[in-house]
Amino acid sequence: MRTLIARGAARLARARVFFGHGTDNAWDEAAALVLHALRLPLPDGTAHYRRRVGAAAQRRVQALLTRRISERIPAAYLTGVAWFAGLRLAVDARSLIPRSPLAEVIERRFAPWIDASRVRRVLDVGTGCGCIAIACAKYLPGARVDALDICDAALELARSNVRRHRLGRRVRLLKSDHFRALGRATYDIIVANPPYVGSAELQRLPPEYRHEPRVALAAGRRGLDSVRVILREAARHLRPRGLLIVEVGNTERAVRRAWPRLPFLWLQFARGGGGVFVLTREQLQARHRRRG
Repeated sequence: MRTLIARGAARLARARVFFGHGTDNAWDEAAALVLHALRLPLPDGTAHYRRRVGAAAQRRVQALLTRRISERIPAAYLTGVAWFAGLRLAVDARSLIPRSPLAEVIERRFAPWIDASRVRRVLDVGTGCGCIAIACAKYLPGARVDALDICDAALELARSNVRRHRLGRRVRLLKSDHFRALGRATYDIIVANPPYVGSAELQRLPPEYRHEPRVALAAGRRGLDSVRVILREAARHLRPRGLLIVEVGNTERAVRRAWPRLPFLWLQFARGGGGVFVLTREQLQARHRRRG
């Protein structure tokens, strides 16, 4: 099987497919596709690599690789599986493929910015397949999580993942355009991975992104449409000393320019990625007082 993966990786590299929807290199992408085609779990050792593969199974592998190359479908959509914060999730074209560096923040239970033991309510804005909400519930077992999305199809997928992880009593899914469905609800932490791709950048994205829902990517001319709403309204839904954590990706520079007086804390990540800021409720309120 190692030879099969190596040949698959060579095919992917020659085809110059885009990596970035869960893997960042040809070998890992090929391994995921080969294991899926052979109906094997992720290896926890080297035994799989010595496995002999029959002719029929090899044909399945080649067919899957051909689809990946010719149609530019991200591997996670072909396998139906993605991993986030160590959790296995079902994914399909109803939502973005989980790849956010926010996973590291959740795995650390939001340290050092908040005492995890005091977190009782978490809000996930733009939940997609439910990855952030589910991870928050797993890593903060004392918390209840509300998860919002504007898209019915994404919420249906998230619901299936919540059931799979048996979190139906602690993760509540709501259809909402940003905070509209919440009433006066408040939270210790608000996490958001909203749309943040500007119109020019959207046109330049690799073809793999065309398989993802546009509504989860596009955010106006400069990529700020959703972030603007979050910064304007989040404070009223945060408890004292509450945290707002938002991913804006490559739109970080535009965010800095648009809100030069906000004291953003921009995070660094061991596993790569960036464009994530932290603000407190009090910092957001101070901004609103200056404007008022």
